[in-house]
Amino acid sequence: MTHRGNTGLVYHLKFMTLLFALSPELLFLGAGVQLQDNGYDGLLVAINPQVPENPNLIANIKEMITEASFYLFNATKRRLFFRNIKILIPATWKAHNYSKVKQESYEKANVIVTEWKGIHGDDPYTLQHRECGKEGKYIHFTPNFLLNDELTAGYGSRGRVFVHEWAHLRWGVFDEYNNDKPVYINGRNEIQGTRCSSDITGVFVCEEGLCPEENCIISKLFKEGCTFLYNRTQNTTGSIMFMQSLPSVVEFCNSSTHNQEAPNLQNQLCSLKSTWDVIAGSSDFNHSLPMNGAELPPPPTFSLMQAGDKVVCLVLDVSSKMAEEDRFLRLQQATELYLMQIVEIGTFVGIVSFDSKGEIRAQLHQISSDDDRKLLVSYLPTTVSAESEMSICSGLKKGFEVVEKLNGRAHGSVMILVTSGADEHLSNCLLTVLSSGSTVHSIALGSSAAGNLEELSRLTGGLKFFVPDKSASNSMNDAFSRMSSGTGDIFQQSIQLESMGVTVRPQHQLTRTVTVDSSVGNDTVFLVTWQTGSPPEIVLFDPNGRKYNTSNFITNLAFQTAGLQIAGTAKPGLWTYTLNNTHHSPQALTVTVASRASSPVRPPVTVNAFVERDSTYFPHPVTIYANVRKGLNPILNATVMATIETETGDPIMLKLLDNGAGADVIKNDGVYSRYFFSFAVSGRYSLTVHVHHSPSISTLAHSVPGSHAMYVPGYIANDNIQMNAPKTPGHKSEEEQWGLSRVSSGGSFSVLQVPTGPHPDMFPPCKIIDLEAVKMKDEVILSWTAPGEDFDQGQATSYEIRMSRSLRSIQGDFNSAILVNTSELNPQQAGNREIFTFSPKLFANEPDHGPDGEIQGNHGVYVAMRATDRNSLKSAVSNVALVSLLLPLHSAPALSRDNLILKGVLIAMGLVGIICLTIALIHWTLNRKRRVLKEENGTKLL
Repeated sequence: MTHRGNTGLVYHLKFMTLLFALSPELLFLGAGVQLQDNGYDGLLVAINPQVPENPNLIANIKEMITEASFYLFNATKRRLFFRNIKILIPATWKAHNYSKVKQESYEKANVIVTEWKGIHGDDPYTLQHRECGKEGKYIHFTPNFLLNDELTAGYGSRGRVFVHEWAHLRWGVFDEYNNDKPVYINGRNEIQGTRCSSDITGVFVCEEGLCPEENCIISKLFKEGCTFLYNRTQNTTGSIMFMQSLPSVVEFCNSSTHNQEAPNLQNQLCSLKSTWDVIAGSSDFNHSLPMNGAELPPPPTFSLMQAGDKVVCLVLDVSSKMAEEDRFLRLQQATELYLMQIVEIGTFVGIVSFDSKGEIRAQLHQISSDDDRKLLVSYLPTTVSAESEMSICSGLKKGFEVVEKLNGRAHGSVMILVTSGADEHLSNCLLTVLSSGSTVHSIALGSSAAGNLEELSRLTGGLKFFVPDKSASNSMNDAFSRMSSGTGDIFQQSIQLESMGVTVRPQHQLTRTVTVDSSVGNDTVFLVTWQTGSPPEIVLFDPNGRKYNTSNFITNLAFQTAGLQIAGTAKPGLWTYTLNNTHHSPQALTVTVASRASSPVRPPVTVNAFVERDSTYFPHPVTIYANVRKGLNPILNATVMATIETETGDPIMLKLLDNGAGADVIKNDGVYSRYFFSFAVSGRYSLTVHVHHSPSISTLAHSVPGSHAMYVPGYIANDNIQMNAPKTPGHKSEEEQWGLSRVSSGGSFSVLQVPTGPHPDMFPPCKIIDLEAVKMKDEVILSWTAPGEDFDQGQATSYEIRMSRSLRSIQGDFNSAILVNTSELNPQQAGNREIFTFSPKLFANEPDHGPDGEIQGNHGVYVAMRATDRNSLKSAVSNVALVSLLLPLHSAPALSRDNLILKGVLIAMGLVGIICLTIALIHWTLNRKRRVLKEENGTKLL
């Protein structure tokens, strides 16, 4: 196995040598954003097909990024700007002579524009799934944010907001504000607003207006009805990651202005580093010197492009190696599923096979009905060639010939390349593939598939998969189920609900359930496959008890598949299927269930599984992710299981978590994560993620789904309060009363140089990133999520907790800080919440200054910790938690909200009483005058 990994490395080196000889323009195809000569090229902004056509949207995107380019150039001290921008117009908009896409697609976009709102309304945000200093997934804007000029009062200009989000996306810095902790008690026992820099000034505002801060603080908590408003006019120039809307803010916080005490994500996740320090350490800055002179860079240029017809060509290996391990049969089963269910209506599909030469089996056919699908299935290859030699380049050449017959070129087309053999001549067609404008998805069958196959996918922006030679594996169907058109229209995409592969013993049966939730149900299919013998007996019950038998399924004996298409919209709830092996030998069976959205306006739950990097070297772990969403709303509290398969050995199961610890950076953002390091062999690994959710557990997301640009509720200008219009809240996800089931292939990754035999312990506990500290009476209570024996798995052996009055000391020299007695603290299993209480009496008589000369009068304790495993491997030092040992200086009791209401009621009652008394006096006076007047008139008459 080690030899195979080394061979793959040789292929890779040869491949990369050729790449260096190619022109830079070709290398940029499918490669995302590139930085050249201080300018970013290739930034892709994509508008979702559900967004109504509006030319002002394009104009405002251009204006936003143009402003952002100059703002970024100044903020990075004349280093970086935006040069070339691509805007992807949806196919649902009218054509206006836009250029045609090459390898661009909605799913590859750096910036997406979509109508779907989360619970935070129009907040622009960046989905950050990785640790500090690492790139995020995408920036999201709503059309309303880009079109409604009134929102700039709270967010600032759109160009400033874009730079705030770009710093999240490109450099992996985090927000410097904290809506959950808008104020904190600093080390000098002062009440401060959570901000960076601390030189930004503001005042406390209560329900009745400006007020002293003691009226807003109750037992160190921010009282309801209070806020901290910042002055509109400031002297400080930072920071963009705190409040980009302030006119004076034109810089990121640096080491001299950074507020290390503020309880924000930047300090928590970036080890108290300033945003500028993180940015300055990026590869962008390492390769970009400040530009000379005083001139500004040219404004960005924009390319408007629109996707044309969806064109796919299947390029299928039929060489003799495909006859091994039932590869060809499983290929037939998966391609039948793809053509009958996965590929969307309106797509043009062609089919090519190849051994030592390519052969066109089907020219392009557009799918508009089930008859079109069946016709394409009839063109699939039915036999394996006698030739053992195979030429991938010959197959791809024929594939390009097929797709070019539609529009004269392959731009925007997709090649689905499936092969099982090694091809040392693959580099011969690299130039052709890169210049074609086509995206290549690759599926490697078995361990002998070409070692550099994945490079074709990586360089063209395609997906890559690995299918091990295991009869009970369903990874081939999973791979084809993952391949959508890439348009972003999830209402048309097929969504995989179930994937099961198992070997059933003779005369035994398998019974399982799959949940069909209310967000899906249209075009639902149940597909059963087998490898040997005749079909198993199939029994399927819908939630109402309706029974389907084998006779109801359409059986293809040649491909050994049985499929059932549910008429109309499948009933939501639990569907139960039973497979009965009636043979006298074991039978490898698989089940795949797929469906489409049940409503054209309510987005279904989707899962996007992926890994952090395509390849790694032992012992570096691979981080596995699963982004679980309904529209753009995070799905919480789901059970997310990753299945990792290799060529040998049993599949490895790994539960992914969304707990904000270990590999998971942000808690409750819908991105479930875990480290994977159980490397058995060198070579390819296949990833599939299964998601289940119980109907009895809440799915609603109450946290932010990403890093947000701050919406400022108001300012203080000329000592007057100027409040902005309150944000329009978004909508929450609906609870799903039936639960849900989802499956997503995460593609493949490679691990190299895995040693044979038992591995030494090289994996320490992971860093603790969520340490919190609060003071209760005379004690400090710490809480954190337990790390593992190895990263975020297992159980650590011990904890080392230290404290100091000096932030610099505990940050720079953890070993010299005061050690807290943790002899009675035994670590729990990874993922559990730990709580530890200790008394900081050691500080009772300590002088109020540290050895580094920090300001006297420091009444705070800085606490940090690390974990140790049984082999004395230590984790990195945790984030630093701050707790004040005293009550805040301004801690006078203040009326609670209820007392204020009661006081108002009493005053109102008093006013009502006075008014009633006044009316009574007036009434008495008038009556008295009438009586006097009557008596006088009576006297006159007499």
